[in-house]
Amino acid sequence: MELWDGYNSKFEKIEGLTLIREEEDKIPEGVYHLVNHILVKHTDGTYLLMKRDPTKPAYPNMWEATAGGSALQGESALESAFRELREETGIVADSLEELDWSLGRSSIHCRYLCLTDCSKDSIKLQEGETCDYRWVTAQELLAMKESELIGMEMLKYVK
Repeated sequence: MELWDGYNSKFEKIEGLTLIREEEDKIPEGVYHLVNHILVKHTDGTYLLMKRDPTKPAYPNMWEATAGGSALQGESALESAFRELREETGIVADSLEELDWSLGRSSIHCRYLCLTDCSKDSIKLQEGETCDYRWVTAQELLAMKESELIGMEMLKYVK
């Protein structure tokens, strides 16, 4: 069972409120949990795409322009972003640049940029989460269609 902290629309933690991932559809209106999206850019200018595992219930086998996921109870957005990046890609970042955040139906979406000089063949896949990866140019990424790629909202940060 995955537990999350609850937040209000001002990004303030609601003390004493625990949310349960398996009951996400029961989150009351006006209560949110943190979700992180990390766009990975190599120092050579290419971007990392991760392919979602075919067993994922949402968007199986689709390319994703980000690593990321939900913050666990007790984690800050930034702590969660570092963890998710490491778990889903193997990249251990020294820093992340905060891009923005926005409200979804029951989540606060926190977006970050990771600039890395990691070895491009050192990416590690997370069983049950990701099944492939590739590095693409900004032009290739921007040319992808919504039917091929999830995380289209991150494309505004691709340069």
